[in-house]
Amino acid sequence: MDLITTTSDLAAACSRLAQHKVITVDTEFLRETTYYPLLCVVQMASADEAVVIDTLAPGIDLKPFFELMGNEAVLKVFHAARQDIEIVWHQSGTIPHPIFDTQVAAMVLGYGDSIAYDQLVERVTGHRPDKTHRFTDWSRRPLTPEQMHYAVSDVTHLRDVFAALDADLKKRSRSDWVSEEMEVLTSPRTYDFHPERAWERLKTRVRKPKELAVLMEVAAWREQEAQSRDVPRSRVLKDDAVGDIATHAPTSLERLASLRSLPKGFDRSKWGTDIIAAVQRGLARDPHTLPKIEKPRGNSNGAATVELLKVLLRMTSERHAVASKVIATVDDLDQIAADDQADVPALHGWRRELFGEAAIALKHGRLALAIEKGRVVRVDRA
Repeated sequence: MDLITTTSDLAAACSRLAQHKVITVDTEFLRETTYYPLLCVVQMASADEAVVIDTLAPGIDLKPFFELMGNEAVLKVFHAARQDIEIVWHQSGTIPHPIFDTQVAAMVLGYGDSIAYDQLVERVTGHRPDKTHRFTDWSRRPLTPEQMHYAVSDVTHLRDVFAALDADLKKRSRSDWVSEEMEVLTSPRTYDFHPERAWERLKTRVRKPKELAVLMEVAAWREQEAQSRDVPRSRVLKDDAVGDIATHAPTSLERLASLRSLPKGFDRSKWGTDIIAAVQRGLARDPHTLPKIEKPRGNSNGAATVELLKVLLRMTSERHAVASKVIATVDDLDQIAADDQADVPALHGWRRELFGEAAIALKHGRLALAIEKGRVVRVDRA
């Protein structure tokens, strides 16, 4: 186990690791008080060695690490890779590729929805990882021997987990299923945080084009403010306040002050006038240029259809030992209930073969669900 604190040592380690077809990777970071994650430690392992990189060491240049992440000849294995990839993308403009995410593979193999790393290690290897330093402050220096041991164990156990899951995927002919998910995880669009698209991540429901236009402008303003100050979005404005502003569209500081979702005195801050300006920009937008607002389902039986689809999904998940979350989401089911041609993952590729075709058949009465000996079964109808 080596602690790397210099660029030359990092380059040498990355050169050695690049000789292997597979390496395991993990990161330790902080983001509670910042918009962008603060990368504190990177740990990697091959079949021969494990290294820990002090990314906060004075003068260290992480370029060799970023180049390794983009090396197409080396498969990078992560667990729950999205945040790790986001960090590399933000700091270098590089998307790690190719990758293998053991959390996704575990879902495809029936280990449940979004299984935690320590639980997966225990189930696959029988080893119970030490969780003592899970919430440690990784920005403090020097790193302790205990922190080093924790960091290394993350990637050394990951080698065994990967080997077991990869073998099981090949045995069940499901490797391609995971490969499809990895292409989504390694798409730059997945990590595209342009302010103008910030509204898409909000769960706020808007009913009128005017409300949507204001939501888009206020969400974009908040995103720009959070990025420029490097603070969490909620430090600028909480989600419920953004939704409240979109609904009421205050065009004066007095009306802004009347919104109960805003902290007292917020209207008198420098942000108050910024929000009013964002509201006014939203109200001035041409409604014809806005995305279409999804209308409530007209089918009075829509809710019942979704409930039946949920039963079919659970039955399919149990029968094929695949986590339901990776087959279809509740939103997928809502859209399938309303439209046979819905553009959702559940109606494409292996998911359609596994579940989508049966979902359409259930909607149109070509398939029924029944209970036999206490279990839900499908009944094909002529």
